[in-house]
This record gives sequence, structure tokens and C-alpha cells, in this order.
Amino acid sequence: MSNTIKSINPYNGELLKEFDIMSAEEVNKKIDNADKAFKDWKKTPVEERAKIMKKVAELMREKKEELGKYATLEMGKRKNDAIGEVELSAGFFDYYAENAAEFLKDKKLDSPQGEAIMTYKPLGVILSIQPWNFPYYQIIRVFAPNFMVGNPMILKHASNTPSSAQLMADVIED
Repeated sequence: MSNTIKSINPYNGELLKEFDIMSAEEVNKKIDNADKAFKDWKKTPVEERAKIMKKVAELMREKKEELGKYATLEMGKRKNDAIGEVELSAGFFDYYAENAAEFLKDKKLDSPQGEAIMTYKPLGVILSIQPWNFPYYQIIRVFAPNFMVGNPMILKHASNTPSSAQLMADVIED
């Protein structure tokens, strides 16, 4: 068994890059770090999270050519489609940044037993296991709403699109 995950161009079989497979200890450390971050992140106001999310959308648009290039190289997606996926994904960030405050408001519910209120609270670290076919959108559809509610996310991306996953992580970290 190999100790690396290989990013390979499906068109010509060219090795693009190799990534070390994380050990169980490294994975546990990531989970521990995410859990520590959760303790502060859950207290961050939704308005501050929205500002960060807007910045991520802006960065995605600035880097759409590079992001699109890697989706094309790793999975054979047409360049225009790959860039379109980046733009769609940036739009999801905008959507949640603009609407999460309303989505997360407490809501009164009608109940024959008396007054009831539905409250949205962060749960903790979320594990997301994603397929390869939309290497950016698949991340964003889980990450964006969880980010806005205050849940950190650990991602296990598809093994055939590791560069795309790393680029997306870099954009979010920036």
C-alpha cells in the first residue's frame, strides 16, 4: 500500500503531485484542533462569520482560473465548466453570508402544549466525506452552512482530486 495519494491527470496519466497520507495520530490532532477551535468559534457573531465568508467568495473569484485549472487537470472537467463551478461555489458563500442571520434566528412554534421556540445552535466538529465530481461545490455545500452556524468541519475529499481540495483549503485559510 502506498503512503501517498497521487493526483493524476486522467487524460494523459501524468502525475501532477503526491500528497502524504495522514497517520491516525495526525488525523486525531486535526480533530482535537477543530474541537478546540469550536469552543471559541461557536461564540463568534454570525455577522463576523458572514464577513469572512464574503472574503472567501471574493478570493475564489480572484483565483477562479487557478481553481478551474486544477479541476480540469485532476478530473478532466472542461475548463469553462470548472470555472463555472468555482463561480457557483462562490455564490453559495455569498448566499449563506447574506442569509444566515435570518436562517439562524429563533422561531416561535405553535404548539398545543404551550409556547415553543426552535433555536439553532452549533453542534461541534462535522466530518464531511466528499466525492470527486464537483471538487469545489461538494465542499461548499457542506462547509458554508456549517461555518455560518459555528461548526468546524474536517474534510475527507476524494482521493483523485487532492490538489483541488488543498487549493480550496488554502483559499478558506487565507
